[in-house]
Amino acid sequence: MKRKLVITTYENKIITSFIENDEIAEFHVSENANAYRLGSIYIGRVKKIVSNIRAAFIEIGKGMECYYDMDEKGSLPVRVGDAFMVQISKEAMKTKQPSVTRRISLAGKYCVLTKGDGRIGLSNKIPSEKRETLKKLLEPYICEEYGFIIRTNAKDCPSEELQKEAGRLAKEYEKLKKISETRVCFSCLKEAPPPYIVDLKNIYQEGLTEIVVEDARLYEEIKGYLSEEQPEDMGKLRFYKDKLLPLSKLYSIEARIQNALKEKVWMKSGAYLVIQPTEALTVIDVNTGKCIGKKKDDKVYFKINVEAAKEAAKQIRLRNLSGIILIDFVNLESKDKMEELLEAFRNYLHQDPVQTTLVDMTKLQLVEVTRKKVRKPLDEALKYSEER
Repeated sequence: MKRKLVITTYENKIITSFIENDEIAEFHVSENANAYRLGSIYIGRVKKIVSNIRAAFIEIGKGMECYYDMDEKGSLPVRVGDAFMVQISKEAMKTKQPSVTRRISLAGKYCVLTKGDGRIGLSNKIPSEKRETLKKLLEPYICEEYGFIIRTNAKDCPSEELQKEAGRLAKEYEKLKKISETRVCFSCLKEAPPPYIVDLKNIYQEGLTEIVVEDARLYEEIKGYLSEEQPEDMGKLRFYKDKLLPLSKLYSIEARIQNALKEKVWMKSGAYLVIQPTEALTVIDVNTGKCIGKKKDDKVYFKINVEAAKEAAKQIRLRNLSGIILIDFVNLESKDKMEELLEAFRNYLHQDPVQTTLVDMTKLQLVEVTRKKVRKPLDEALKYSEER
């Protein structure tokens, strides 16, 4: 797969477009505000505890109370007034404040240091024949206090690069731990970089050919970051200078954003999806629409459903839908065909870098999917940025 990152400005916002095989697969919106970014680390103080939902609210700034799950794995009990180091694990969404965790993580390009678990985990996308070799490389770096997760990008990186990064993350953690002992509540120990910088580290490196930027200031900032942190990617960075044909027009970014905000998505067969996010969940309805075929024909319906499964997985990622997602496919009489459809849908969902799980199918043939909540959905991120 060929990949490239295209970083543009759009209505005073910075948009990172993830392009895979010449098609936009994902948008990330960088907000102008710097406060309370995903991944930032603070000294927080427990403001209140809500026992019936096993949650605490931890203040990381004046008036900024964040949700904390008291059943978090490996965490010690908390009391009102306790102060400790926390990290923003989920962005604020709609009426909800950010969530925080005590399980601090420091992400590199090839691995992630994780506090509270002195083991080595691996991305599911790393081939089985490489797993043990990669684990052995990091065994000297783990301890009782922290371990590592080896990322997909590590499968093709030189051994010394993976070990060098693990050592650097360990030193960074020890420094943060030492600093935290002398800082007062609400201190920001580490401010996460803006999303367009984080994307440079998080994107799958396999097939990445270009990082294209058209804004001069952004180009210099990204160039500085790559030269310090990822010099091996400097050759991929390109400054786009054609003022007559902006990147947003060249890659149809504006049109793709507008289409990703629409409720209805047409497919080649003439069938269409209706995507309706609500406060509690997102519903995707599959409609036969203008599709030409015999009614009540399982073969026709199956073909529509497979096309819809592929498009639904694409739209879930493009729009950054998360939480509970229900897909109402066209009903099939054949159980074998339904199982075949679910397997195809699983495979499409598996291509998503964000953890996405096909949970089950109800008796009414509603397919349940969950997707990990990390960033705001596209529509909310664009709206939030405009309000700022």
